[in-house]
Amino acid sequence: MKSTARMDMTRGPIMRKVLAFALPICAGNILQQLYSTVDTVVIGNFCGPTSLAAVGTSSQPVELLLCIFLGIGTGVSILVSQFAGSGNGEKLRDISATAVSFLYLCAVPLSVAGQLIGPLILRIMQVPEDTWAPAVSYISIVFWGTLGNMGYNMNAGILRGMGDSRASLLFLVISCLVNIVLDLVFVAGFHMDVAGAALATIIAMYCSWLFSIFYIRRQYPELHFTFLPRRMNKAMLAAIVRIGLPLGLNSSFYSVGHILMQSLINLQGSVFIAACSVSSKVTGIANVAITSLSSAATTFSGQNLGVENYDYLKKGGIQIPLVSGLITCTAGIVVTIFCRPILGLFTQDAEVLAYAVRYIRIVLPFTWAYAVFNGIISFVNGMGEVRFPTIVNILMLWAVRIPVGCLIAFCLDGGYVMACIPVSFVFGMVCMLSFFGTKRWKEIGRLARVQRENTGRTASG
Repeated sequence: MKSTARMDMTRGPIMRKVLAFALPICAGNILQQLYSTVDTVVIGNFCGPTSLAAVGTSSQPVELLLCIFLGIGTGVSILVSQFAGSGNGEKLRDISATAVSFLYLCAVPLSVAGQLIGPLILRIMQVPEDTWAPAVSYISIVFWGTLGNMGYNMNAGILRGMGDSRASLLFLVISCLVNIVLDLVFVAGFHMDVAGAALATIIAMYCSWLFSIFYIRRQYPELHFTFLPRRMNKAMLAAIVRIGLPLGLNSSFYSVGHILMQSLINLQGSVFIAACSVSSKVTGIANVAITSLSSAATTFSGQNLGVENYDYLKKGGIQIPLVSGLITCTAGIVVTIFCRPILGLFTQDAEVLAYAVRYIRIVLPFTWAYAVFNGIISFVNGMGEVRFPTIVNILMLWAVRIPVGCLIAFCLDGGYVMACIPVSFVFGMVCMLSFFGTKRWKEIGRLARVQRENTGRTASG
């Protein structure tokens, strides 16, 4: 049984296929931002700035401990897209079974480790004393949702690799509705503060994960997908680790850097932390096209490499990042102009609003550069070329963003520490554009020319 939601991205108009694939992911990202934003809106209006700061600062330790495994999940998605492109059903079944076993092997110990390591990371981040207790409460509860979080992301990656981007939207609709209802019940109704928001979040995660399992089993029976671990293919596990581990380590290095950046933000006090938390929600809403088009880029390059369609591969590598940059630039300008009334939905605290407006006006107009950067990185990752993007990502954070952030925080005005973010965006974009001058890309261009010539001779013959 072949699902009608599965998309073949190896033929037809490139951007029409890419946008059709990206649109459900974009809608899903909006929903994901929505249920993340609901936490912020409800807490900001029913709890106050300290609780708002606690939720904002607690996301970094969770991201740090999950990022390696979520990166490996991206490796699964890349391999699935390549096997789907080549039509190798046996390898698709092997990687699905291995992914399920790997999920439990990682998620269960990580849920326990998070209870011990999470508060330690918060202490390293110099979380203010008035924010400490709610931050620990939030992080402890959220880590019990690790299995649901990782399981959903792994399954969504498998489906994207298969060319099915609509399913993630369906899962997120369910998750979003559950989260919104439970947020209102636990926080606004039962006055459980940040603990209620955390509980609503993990219940929503588990709902998405369980429904994704049901969907895969029904729509893709050829994958022989299971709920519990069944078997693990050693060769497939080695392939997953070979591609996914660099991506995960890259995310890990990035998350450590984010923690250092959060520490610079935390030094400015709870009001500034709350402002940055609110601003990140608004920038996330403005930038939903980035991750959706990046996911499309990964699937596109994986499928076309798998079927050896080099002409499409070359054209898509230019078109997808360009379109992502244009869409993000337009959205960034619009949201920057109307940022004050949008931010007013989250909080009415005048001091928080002032800092939040400053953050938006400094960062958002430059995120088009990040869109181009991320589009190229995702495309290159889909080809299995993970080393070059990993190096660029590390340099962007550790050689540019953190040093510039420290310079601003300790030598200039810490209230403008967010200015290091657009500087790093531009640096990363320039570095990734250099990939188009590498031997690998030139070889893709040569193979594309050969394919066009052969196609031309066949047509004329």
